Amino acid sequence: QIAIPSLVRVKVGALGRLGLYLRRNAHRRAMVLVSKDMVPAYVDRVRRALDGDGIACDDWIEIADNSFEKASELFQSLRKETKAVIGLGGGKALDVAKYVAFLSRLPYYAIPTSLSNDGFCSPQSSLTIQGRRRSLAAALPFAVVVDLEVCKDAPRALWLSGVGDLASKITAVFDWKLAFHAVGEPVDDFAALLSDATVHQFMNQPTFDVAGARLLSTSLMFNGIAMEICGSSRPASGGEHLISHALDSLSERPRLHGLQVGVATYLMSILQSNETARIDHLLHETGFWDAIRADPFSRDEWRRAIRLAPSMKDDFYTVLSQDGAVERAIDLLDDDGRLRDCFEAGSSRTCAGSTH
Repeated sequence: QIAIPSLVRVKVGALGRLGLYLRRNAHRRAMVLVSKDMVPAYVDRVRRALDGDGIACDDWIEIADNSFEKASELFQSLRKETKAVIGLGGGKALDVAKYVAFLSRLPYYAIPTSLSNDGFCSPQSSLTIQGRRRSLAAALPFAVVVDLEVCKDAPRALWLSGVGDLASKITAVFDWKLAFHAVGEPVDDFAALLSDATVHQFMNQPTFDVAGARLLSTSLMFNGIAMEICGSSRPASGGEHLISHALDSLSERPRLHGLQVGVATYLMSILQSNETARIDHLLHETGFWDAIRADPFSRDEWRRAIRLAPSMKDDFYTVLSQDGAVERAIDLLDDDGRLRDCFEAGSSRTCAGSTH
């Protein structure tokens, strides 16, 4: 048996109806965790919505630190009368709120104000423990509330991060099937199918408007549910995520998760001989490549991250586990035209290479 969100509202104006959603479910007292520097108008809108429907809020807590220690502290401070935990904003606030709700076994309302990754509806919380990022088991939200107008107006970099994270499902599912053939890791066909379908749904209409926000948000949400179905991150995470995790651990300036993952997805697709042209088309059409060229990565950091990536997770077979794959991936940073444009000038070897 799996637990999936009981309440899903993906619509324009959903923020203003949040109090109604809680009242209908008899969740009349809540703890609210809000991203630091959240747009004041959004906070005011939620306050009015909760007040208007008689929802009492014990605390409005700004979250700038997504540490396990902070989540534990908030869990211990929960009042006995609290009926729900609300996370409003971006990744850190949502991850902390999700984990507090998981520890306390309270319903969790996920209210993303941008669509930068699938974390708003996934069965894990990304927290730091003594400064190191870890993915900890949690539970899917009781409610997912996406205000399409709010998400449409999010900074373009956050949109593109969501596009990159969504594209990674193509290479993640491929790696999962590779693991089945190489080491016998079981594949849940329904979870793989659901994850695959989410990507192609958005690929058919990759726009940055209300319709695009609806497609991107539901696609990312279903991907989180795919992880819950199979009990692992396999439908959403393959070699491309290992590279991103490695970058997080060694980069002087880690970038948005989905920006790192999107570039790594394109790289992994070449190694896999798997839908490279479609992935490239999506990243081109959305302006993803333009954004990376405007703020390029360090090639040296990527070389180190690719070498480190296979060791980021124990017993996690991906295309990078194959003989020679790491060295070929490093060579592609120089040999592939798209990838060459992703990195700062200098420290590259001259090579005619190919352009996909």
